[in-house]
Amino acid sequence: MTVQPIITLGDPRLRLKGEPVDSFGKYLHELLDDLAHTMRAAPGVGLAAPQLGVALQACVIEVENQLHELVNPKIVKATGDDNDLEGCLSIPGYVAYVTRREHVWVVAQNRHGRKIKLSGTGLLSRAMQHELDHLQGKLYIDYLESMDELIPVAQMASELEAEERELAPLA
Repeated sequence: MTVQPIITLGDPRLRLKGEPVDSFGKYLHELLDDLAHTMRAAPGVGLAAPQLGVALQACVIEVENQLHELVNPKIVKATGDDNDLEGCLSIPGYVAYVTRREHVWVVAQNRHGRKIKLSGTGLLSRAMQHELDHLQGKLYIDYLESMDELIPVAQMASELEAEERELAPLA
């Protein structure tokens, strides 16, 4: 298990579509371990194989200390809409408001090839949709009308600090 470099925007490998996984042996297990280790070190909530330059349908997501390994995942049902801030380890330093489905149901395989089902709302739903997009060569910025919608994280932090100063009680 090693921390791998995460590919960033501009690298053409980020736009590769993941090929279906048909071998569930040592290579896949090491890839899933590397994805989890790299995601945690970043730190992030999810990471897809194409973000490490590997064009395979595999990703990991960790929400509320629960690690989900998804191989050959597909969304089979989605309901509602949710608009919230979203970022990406491959586009560091920026976030944007993106509308995603509020609740999704995913069918996938685990590291041993067994069929699994996973459903989620909130952050888990958003993370599943985000990582499955990576497996298709799609990024969250593709949902934006303009790159002007990107918000620098540093700008958000300074705005929050200014708001906190305004709300601070006077001594």
